[in-house]
Amino acid sequence: MLNLSHKKLDVYLISLKLLEQVYQITKSFPVDERFLLVSQLRRASISVCSNIAEGASRVTNPEKRRFLEISRSSLVEIY
Repeated sequence: MLNLSHKKLDVYLISLKLLEQVYQITKSFPVDERFLLVSQLRRASISVCSNIAEGASRVTNPEKRRFLEISRSSLVEIY
């Protein structure tokens, strides 16, 4: 059976809230930023959530750590 334990993690739930906030905030950005800044912020926020989920599904700690590092790097792009 598929392990979806990441859906119970506080950090994952917070990352989903961040994703919603990024989409909401970027709606008000100027049209000329839509293809650069808006796109980059949205992709980075999706990456945060996705890498937390993928890391949680990994078996070994080094694998988990690597995906969480990627997630943290994407978070740094946003802030």
